[in-house]
Amino acid sequence: MKDEKLEVVRGSGNVFRDLGRPNADVEQFKAILAAEILKMLDREGLSVREAHRRTGIAAADFSRIRSADLGRFTVDRLMAVINRLGSRIEIKIRVRRQVQSSPVSPLEIRRRESEARG
Repeated sequence: MKDEKLEVVRGSGNVFRDLGRPNADVEQFKAILAAEILKMLDREGLSVREAHRRTGIAAADFSRIRSADLGRFTVDRLMAVINRLGSRIEIKIRVRRQVQSSPVSPLEIRRRESEARG
């Protein structure tokens, strides 16, 4: 194991895309919003119950956000949580053209290269 060379693979900047997940951009955006919610809770020292009392949003929802269980959340719902916690959101959008019609993740490229080598 010590002598084994590790190959460094540059990611796309979106781990969900690199893993070949559908809707990778939405998942990335939701993760960013959830991270901001966690920063706000931590900065103010709020427990999930205190956050519930302050916002009216279920404590279970804050627990899900803390555990990165974001499947039940939409982007607009996470934005509403941030608003209820007393902050505003500023979004800057940069649209880039896809090079391929169906993106292939760097991990998939490496897997294919490895299979081709035998």
